[in-house]
Amino acid sequence: MVGKSNQFKKGVLELCVLYLLKNQDRYGYEITQLVNKNIPLTEGALYPILRRLVKEGYCAAYLKESKSGPARKYYHITSLGQKYLFDLNKEWTEFVENVTKIKQEEDDGANKSFF
Repeated sequence: MVGKSNQFKKGVLELCVLYLLKNQDRYGYEITQLVNKNIPLTEGALYPILRRLVKEGYCAAYLKESKSGPARKYYHITSLGQKYLFDLNKEWTEFVENVTKIKQEEDDGANKSFF
């Protein structure tokens, strides 16, 4: 993904972060690495999203001692965040389905004339 993909990423990173927190608390670097497996992402892009999610009450943060260095800040999805994730996921699924439908209709009709 190059070029315009940054616009797509900004729109779905929140959904990705919440989904990664759905079943397990995670720390920022871990979230970055997991997202990076499929979507190129820098840590700098992630932390503003995490701060906003905490500020809006969708996540909570806490410190946990680490065996390999300083304490890490972990993030936990809240019940409000679970609801928000459900709504975001539904909205995303509908959006993708509609884009796919437009593409399919256009591909199917590509060899037909308009009139």
